[in-house]
Amino acid sequence: MNVDKILIKDLRTRCIIGVFDHERTHPQDVVINITLCADTRPAAASDDIADAIDYKSIKDEVIGLVEDSEYRLVETLAQAIADCCLQDKRVQEVTVRLDKPTALSFADSVAIEICRKQGNN
Repeated sequence: MNVDKILIKDLRTRCIIGVFDHERTHPQDVVINITLCADTRPAAASDDIADAIDYKSIKDEVIGLVEDSEYRLVETLAQAIADCCLQDKRVQEVTVRLDKPTALSFADSVAIEICRKQGNN
């Protein structure tokens, strides 16, 4: 089985995320990196967008999901993003890295990275 990777890098958006009162009142920056694993050979062979993973649509759906969310945990938000990406059944596996740049003093970021497979999410 061939598995190719489509990468969406450093997607920046804002949302309510966190457990502390001050985190529940103002949106915070999050940075999202997504790796979609899929067989891209059908699209390469046909040179037809209909055979390709629509990564713009996935990006738009992820941004909408994140901006409308009010999760407390980055773990929960990362899982929701993975579930969103796996809605396209051609995506066999997804890796989501979610960075919360303002989470800790003296650190550039705190991040979680999860990997989910089709049917096992």
